[in-house]
Amino acid sequence: MTDHLLNLHNAVLGAMPLAPKNFTRIALAVSETTDGADTDLGIFRDRLVSGDSDLKAAWSTKLTAWDLAEHIDWSAAPPRTDERRTDTYLRLGFDTDLRKALTISVPVFKEPGAAVISDTFQPWYSRERAAARSFYWDAYAELLRRKGWSDAAVSSLDEASRSVVERLSDPIRRDAYGARGLVVGYVQSGKTANFTGVTAKAIDAGYRLVIVLGGTLNLLRSQTQRRLDMELIGRENILRGADPDDVDAMIGVDYQDDEDWPHKFVSHGGRPSTFGACDIERLTTRDDDYKSLLTGIRALDYDKVERTQPLHDPANLYHAAARVMVVKKNQSVLTKLVNDLRKIGRILGEIPALIIDDESDQASINTTDPRKRKDGKETRTAINGLISELLGLLPRAQYVGYTATPFANVFVDPDDEKDIFPRDFLISLPRPVGYMGVQDFHDLHSEVPDDERMPANSQEKAHVRGIYDSTGDRLLEALDAFVISGAMKLYRIAQGVPENKFRHHTMLVHESVRVAEHSDLAQRLNSLWNSSYMSAESHTRLADLFASDFQQVCAARADGFPSPSSYEDLRPYISRSRQLIASGGNPVIIVNGDAERDYEQANLDFDRTPNVWKVLVGGTKLSRGFTVEGLTVTYYRRKTQQSDTLMQMGRWFGFRDGYRDLVRLYIGREEPYGKDKTLDLYGAFEAICQDEEAFRSQLAQYAAMIDGEPQLTPFKLLPLVSQHLALIKPTARNKMLNAELVEIRSPGTPIEPAAYPLSSAATRRNTERWRPLLHVFDAQPRTLALPPDDSSPLTRTFQATTAVVPHFSLVSVLSQLEWEGDNHFTPHLNYLSQLDGTVAKVDNWLVVAPQTTASRRVEASVLGSAPCSLVRRTRQMGKVSFGRISGLEHRRWAQSLISNAREEAVSATSGGLAADPRAGIVLLYPVIEARTDAELKSAALNGVVDPSRVILAFTVIPPAAANDSSQRLLRYRAKRSGD
Repeated sequence: MTDHLLNLHNAVLGAMPLAPKNFTRIALAVSETTDGADTDLGIFRDRLVSGDSDLKAAWSTKLTAWDLAEHIDWSAAPPRTDERRTDTYLRLGFDTDLRKALTISVPVFKEPGAAVISDTFQPWYSRERAAARSFYWDAYAELLRRKGWSDAAVSSLDEASRSVVERLSDPIRRDAYGARGLVVGYVQSGKTANFTGVTAKAIDAGYRLVIVLGGTLNLLRSQTQRRLDMELIGRENILRGADPDDVDAMIGVDYQDDEDWPHKFVSHGGRPSTFGACDIERLTTRDDDYKSLLTGIRALDYDKVERTQPLHDPANLYHAAARVMVVKKNQSVLTKLVNDLRKIGRILGEIPALIIDDESDQASINTTDPRKRKDGKETRTAINGLISELLGLLPRAQYVGYTATPFANVFVDPDDEKDIFPRDFLISLPRPVGYMGVQDFHDLHSEVPDDERMPANSQEKAHVRGIYDSTGDRLLEALDAFVISGAMKLYRIAQGVPENKFRHHTMLVHESVRVAEHSDLAQRLNSLWNSSYMSAESHTRLADLFASDFQQVCAARADGFPSPSSYEDLRPYISRSRQLIASGGNPVIIVNGDAERDYEQANLDFDRTPNVWKVLVGGTKLSRGFTVEGLTVTYYRRKTQQSDTLMQMGRWFGFRDGYRDLVRLYIGREEPYGKDKTLDLYGAFEAICQDEEAFRSQLAQYAAMIDGEPQLTPFKLLPLVSQHLALIKPTARNKMLNAELVEIRSPGTPIEPAAYPLSSAATRRNTERWRPLLHVFDAQPRTLALPPDDSSPLTRTFQATTAVVPHFSLVSVLSQLEWEGDNHFTPHLNYLSQLDGTVAKVDNWLVVAPQTTASRRVEASVLGSAPCSLVRRTRQMGKVSFGRISGLEHRRWAQSLISNAREEAVSATSGGLAADPRAGIVLLYPVIEARTDAELKSAALNGVVDPSRVILAFTVIPPAAANDSSQRLLRYRAKRSGD
């Protein structure tokens, strides 16, 4: 039976490709019925309320796209807000009841979008122009929906990829310009999906040569090639007109041995050129990297309709086929490509080209010392030099780097015009829904006391385990967890969970970069396997682990997926899990080596192998770019000196739909049983997570436009990288040669330095310098209150002593303090020092010394002051800095006063002082570096604390108005080759 209502709504929505319009007017014009019954909005509302899935799906796609659309002219409301949805309903002409029904069916997607730091550019990629040519993008978006992507996810990708493409040069632009940009994602978070979307839109728009630099290994290159072939290029372009039923014609065609060919590869319904789009010709295949092209490099011999006009003229451009190649970042391969391009000559200046550099901080960066320049000329590393040559040969080439660890890229010399510094734009992608990243393994902002944490309220308790316990290392336990989690997946399949969620099941063991050690480790794992699962006793051990670990975590975090109530219910699946892991006679695969052949293993090919259930022993080569499918258990001990390298080795990050609760990370950490106390890997990841959050939050902050102008261009991004660990740098030293941070302006934002001196002598000197302000401890304690807010429905209180000090007194103290290592407080101090009227006028500071709860309070006098409440903090694994020092409640209270958002809080606490736009707040903590309460108490013997043991740690929160009319938040000085 024909569903006239659904047909009508699809037709109406199709008539509104860019913006909502009055629904009833369009419906009356296109209605299939003579009585117009299908235009009745009441029937539409009733169908929604009854749960009509087809109608809901149609509206979900369009409403979400309108919700997320950036830079539109039909609504002044920000995207992803209720206000934007209200404007949509007004334009549609919907009444209150229908609005409620639609909002319940399709809630507003409010997750943040991409943060874009951009220089000004010439607008060209209008929504009208994009909609006019959207063949490959439409096919890709539809494929993602069939794969299970939500409308919000597809629309988010649409907007994020649009923000890249619109900043490229117009492919039909008369004068040549090559934009340079950088896109920052998360480790294993879907960056490939973004650059696939960018490629689709770019080809639709007119780019006719796409070069994807796909990693440094054949394994990674072929993985990227397959992804583009499957989701973008499609069956018809791969076959190039060959009949798929002709056996002879199929000889040598890619993917004949691929389990997903052809049904999971996008189909365009015929050669795209027959539908008015351009065909795509592949210059590389799944198995073959770039090879020297044929005589005259005919593969780039574009046919022109108007021979007197350049290729980029619309008369020629839209009839020409696009060429796509996925090339390994290898000197030999790139040299062949550069040499071939040199043969072409003049036509290169006419080709709109796009170069996508995946993992752009690897191999692509020029790491030569600037001091080695000869006669003012840049000396380049091999891959960087070849990329520069490519950009020089293709004057219309746009370069877009992709990485999850961007620090090396933003340290590139901005004055080197031939290099890859992202001079035009830097885009930080949002954290995808359903993604498990570093934050999901740490309790960074938890206010739950340590002794009250459990799997339900602690990420660490749910997912993280040490590599040692009182009996030794826990490698066997990690293997047991791998067997149990595999059985859990089989159990869920038996309970009706789709099998494709658990196609692969893997465990990664990463201890060393040394290839020789991998064989020994694999042998040890095989011995453990053979000796631990051949008796009934193994069930006792597995049952204990299930009861003490998996049963509790799954009860709290299964998210609706079925879990067995006892080990006996799981036991029938344990045997099958073992069989799958040990299939082929060996549960272990070594996936590292010195040569490409070390990676050419059938069992390692997640695309062509139906089910990979194995323990993977890996090293450095497995730590970047390569996706370990189905990774559930990780045993990790690898050390490194660089935060970006460490973050890239987090292969346990990614999407774990259906088994988030089963993910376990066994990681080296500082603990009582650890044999190696010199490096707390878990603590290192936590610190890096803090760096990453700070970097991304600043990007989001500076992405806001002021008076229609960008407040920060990519040239000013050099100072945004911070370092919290003494032993681990943000990136390699030879990638950090061009950055010098001078000033950070932080109006209304907490400044919390953490690199306090390690020596007792320096600590004593710092304490002495605080003497003029120690009268804050003499005050009578008062109760400070934080009213209910988004973080809590309850009013929270704490005790504190307070004192008001003049601005010059505070700056005088702060200016004398000593710091450990590089002085990261200097840029903040330079800002604070200017709050005497140079940047803004701050008269006074409210110094607040919070007290711990009475039951746990330890008090002592500092340099003769009144007794103050000591605070216990620790530094881990040799860090220069502490983690978070100020209490979250204290910080929220202070910020609520600074922002003057709650008048009742102002009047109830500091007598209205914080309402003064020329007053700031300082939170002051007498910190004792101690690991236990007993150590803390020992520091306060006889009620007096040794000045060399107490660190007067502080958080400064300047007034929200403490900035000048420019509203710029950074002042910087970069080490540039042009200086």
